[in-house]
Amino acid sequence: MHFLIALAVLVALVYLISKMLQSRGAANRDASDAMPGHAGTDVAGLEVAFISGGKLFYKARNGDVGQIHSPYIQEIADRSERQKERHAWKQNTSFEISAFGGRKQFEPDGVRIVMASAQFDGNKSLVYCLKDEGFGGLFAYDLESRLEQRLLHKQHLSLGDLNLDPVRGKILCTSSSKSGIANIAMLNSDGSSFRELTGGDTFDSSPAWIPGEDDEILYQSAGLARGPDGYLIAQGHATIQLLNMQSGSVTPIMDDARYDFLQPRVCARGNLHFIRRPFETPKYGPDKLLIDTLLFPFRLLRAIFHYLNFFSLMYSRKPLTGATGPAVKADLKDIVLKGKRIDAEKALRSGMKINGVPSLVPSSWQLVRRTPRGDESVLASHVASYDMTPEGKIVYSNGSGVFLLDAEGQSTLILKFDLVDDVIVRGPAPQTIAATELQA
Repeated sequence: MHFLIALAVLVALVYLISKMLQSRGAANRDASDAMPGHAGTDVAGLEVAFISGGKLFYKARNGDVGQIHSPYIQEIADRSERQKERHAWKQNTSFEISAFGGRKQFEPDGVRIVMASAQFDGNKSLVYCLKDEGFGGLFAYDLESRLEQRLLHKQHLSLGDLNLDPVRGKILCTSSSKSGIANIAMLNSDGSSFRELTGGDTFDSSPAWIPGEDDEILYQSAGLARGPDGYLIAQGHATIQLLNMQSGSVTPIMDDARYDFLQPRVCARGNLHFIRRPFETPKYGPDKLLIDTLLFPFRLLRAIFHYLNFFSLMYSRKPLTGATGPAVKADLKDIVLKGKRIDAEKALRSGMKINGVPSLVPSSWQLVRRTPRGDESVLASHVASYDMTPEGKIVYSNGSGVFLLDAEGQSTLILKFDLVDDVIVRGPAPQTIAATELQA
């Protein structure tokens, strides 16, 4: 019996080591693609912002790329550090022991504040929303003076999917709650007059203005399934809905149970753009149960190995293997793009690339254009997120690169990065846009 257990452990270790070595080889092959950088020349004078792992980055017109550091986040970090220093004298003393023999927690754990969404405004500023577990806020950041203005800040505020219309002076956004419900909301660009436009047990997100329509907006919506105890157990396919803000009526625009329709946008020509991807129905049948049963011993051994490897790193500063690590950073192995969990390591090993930049999403994630007459055409594949300028230039991301899509359907690399969750673009915005300049 002991021999069988030892043999199983040995097989598991050999498997883990081989996977690590394979990942290291993939990392060496793609090292030049995975490093942060940007295109050698400025692409069409575009300003691009993108969110990566809860951080906001900005590419200026001259091609320089840098992170936007929020003074509010720095203020919270400094406050936490001061509180930690104030209680440092209590460590390793009797004051650190509670009445029940445990250790007291004098300072809170590190609070992670993330950038949830961002938009360029009509001036030289970025508007973005920050949130942590307890508070959320809307801020404006001047790109020249680097001054930050707090527009809205309150408890349990969780905003996302900002869509700013400088002409109207209004912002559409997603307002989420801890119960899993998300509604479309609207507020003034100065943070006032916040109100929710939709309701119900749904996940409504990614609102969009419609050029020339003052009372109608588009958004994506997915139904929520809950168990008998009220807990969320599944989310349905995403549809595109049309909301009349005056009457409150909702009209389905795109609805097909086989697909998710994401991020609707309407260009100046009246064409509807959206990301279409296959909808994967949550399944757990007998075949899945059998696979989980057969793999349970190996998964248990892998968990034990990582547990022991953690202690080895903590006490000896050395891992249990000589491998340098996986092809991607540890926090990038399992990421979420547009509500879908992505195995980044598996995606990078697949070899899918655009202009030499690895794609984190498959080719079935397509950017589609639909004319008012109902004609559809696929503009690009491997699309994780996208944005467009007022004159119709389309910029999209495949998860690790940002590209400009021209009128002929060719993609030009703007920049590449480890992870691009969302992309925001601002191009030259003339007062009058000629019809010949419209690409979308």
